Amino acid sequence: MSIVAPAVLVVFICAYGLVFLEERLHLRKSKPVMVAAGLIWIFVAVGFAFDGHGQAVTAAIEHVVLEYAELLLFLLSAISFVNALVERRLFDALRATLTAGKISVRGIFWLTGAGAFLLSPIADNLTTALVMGTIALAALPDHRKAAVITLIAVVVAANAGGAFSPFGDITTLMIWQKGKVGFFEFFALFLPALLNWLVPALLLSFFLPKDSIASSTEAVRVRPGGTTIALLFLATIAGTVTLDHTLHLPPFLGMMTGLGVLNVYGYFLHGWESRAFAALQDARAEPFNIFHIFEKIEWDTLLFFYGIMLCVGGLAAVGYLHGLSSLLYAGLGPTAANVSIGLLSAIVDNIPLTYAVLLMDPAMSHDQWLLVTLTAGTGGSLLSIGSAAGVALMGASKGLYTFGAHLKWVWAVALGYAASVAAHLFLNANLFSPR
Repeated sequence: MSIVAPAVLVVFICAYGLVFLEERLHLRKSKPVMVAAGLIWIFVAVGFAFDGHGQAVTAAIEHVVLEYAELLLFLLSAISFVNALVERRLFDALRATLTAGKISVRGIFWLTGAGAFLLSPIADNLTTALVMGTIALAALPDHRKAAVITLIAVVVAANAGGAFSPFGDITTLMIWQKGKVGFFEFFALFLPALLNWLVPALLLSFFLPKDSIASSTEAVRVRPGGTTIALLFLATIAGTVTLDHTLHLPPFLGMMTGLGVLNVYGYFLHGWESRAFAALQDARAEPFNIFHIFEKIEWDTLLFFYGIMLCVGGLAAVGYLHGLSSLLYAGLGPTAANVSIGLLSAIVDNIPLTYAVLLMDPAMSHDQWLLVTLTAGTGGSLLSIGSAAGVALMGASKGLYTFGAHLKWVWAVALGYAASVAAHLFLNANLFSPR
């Protein structure tokens, strides 16, 4: 294993280097980590075989794959619901409604920020950032500086809102599914998360003009079934929480059951729209098709999760995470370690960091598990590349919102990060007994 371990680390570093260069190389991030995952576990298996523990590698890799399968099924359902709402133009109608009235630049800033903070716990931070970012870009075409500041606030708000809900971010979902934090216990992070957004938002708002913007005359109607699908999504979330809380069933089961109900409803909606379009002789209109919804799932992201979770699992198998746990949690202490995890997530994706902490499983009090949930979820806001929400808006803004543009205002985001950590330590330190 002493020979294998360095090889495992080199493969992981090389793969993650290619992930960082995704935009420059135009190489999808899932590709290098999937190859790295296979190579790493081949090396791990060789090391186990030489140490006379060849059978143990099967159990080790099956444990990681089971955790990925639960995450995959949960996300498959949640993303399908969100894509169905996009196809039914629910978010387009929301955008048209918010930009219809005569409103100031500051009004758009606060509306999109508040909307991102409140929508993210349900629709996840990436989708929320894209929806609210699109609204900001549509409403502020002639206010370049204001648009950049608003997009920064949207990223911060989306990440902060996602931190106090299991549905708001992949990291919170992983922590919930692992049983480290109960569903309703996440809401103890509401006030710290609110400060994480509100402090930088207040500071940034002083740099905005007081100009009014031209109101939009675009009229967008939600397509038939859109409201019903939204209600089904909310019912699925409620059912998932209930099954987890009362029968201790894993969250993916409730979500997949809800997806089944959506499939059944989609069958009737497809039939109704097909007959309606035929009667109107409208050949261009396309009725609702659940399998077209599935085609729009971002498989690159889901396969990236597969690769990165297996890579981190391989690092754990050869002992690197045990050493890192000793260095961070035994050396620095849990508070400093968890704050550092959040700062590191501005550079390294928060998903492998969170999964690494879960595999380390350091002995921490419950409020410390909440702290790493908060920091891993919001630390990525410090840089534009630190979160999926930021990266998505960099692409959607077509050069307006950039790494450098975000960096100019990092001081305000950092103050919000510090305020949220301080608020959590003050409010929640004695709220939970150690587990």
